[in-house]
Amino acid sequence: MKCRVLVLRPEPGAGATAARARAMGLRPVVAPLFTIRPVAWDAPQPDAFDAVLLTSANAARHAGAGLSGFLHLPCRAVGEATAAAARAAGFARISTGDGDGAAALAPLAGRVLHPCGRDHVPLPQTETRIERRVVYAADASRALPDAARQALAAGAIAIVHSPRAAATFAALVDAGGLARHEVVAAAISEAAAAALGDGWAAIGVAARPRDEALLELAAQLCQKMARRRE
Repeated sequence: MKCRVLVLRPEPGAGATAARARAMGLRPVVAPLFTIRPVAWDAPQPDAFDAVLLTSANAARHAGAGLSGFLHLPCRAVGEATAAAARAAGFARISTGDGDGAAALAPLAGRVLHPCGRDHVPLPQTETRIERRVVYAADASRALPDAARQALAAGAIAIVHSPRAAATFAALVDAGGLARHEVVAAAISEAAAAALGDGWAAIGVAARPRDEALLELAAQLCQKMARRRE
């Protein structure tokens, strides 16, 4: 039987993760905990900036026409998915940083525009002047989707792609009357694992903060749990 993995991230990332999971021989169940929507924003004057920092692909997807004046600037993107979204938005001078927003920010200097989500991880204070603009929101579900409940009952490994997703998932599991000690979770980072809290059957942390590594971890956890049941 294929290992079930519960994909909780919003679209279009959820579809990409599901496709990647199927290619790895896993059985994905997609049940997003968030709905992404654009937020109206006032774009500052582009000529006052030296670069653009994108820490989320959703910022590139949902910033809209306000981003058009910045497309000539160097764009620093966190991860390949964000870089791909930046290219689709029209940026031509894109560099990709591994890790998180802090790591991506390190080589930047001057004044940087940071289009971001309403709920975002603060960046460290540096000499670089960061000007944030909220361009999208990720609205959390009020209850665990039925597909998620069914998948967990069938032994699916829950995968969480961010600390906020982890905290939201934990709260909805508790509110839904499910038992944490019966759920196995895979987290994309130590921060996401910490946000899950305690009491789970098992929690694993991906070797790298990448979708592929998270799915590899989920497969390993699934195999480990299967051996325990034998």
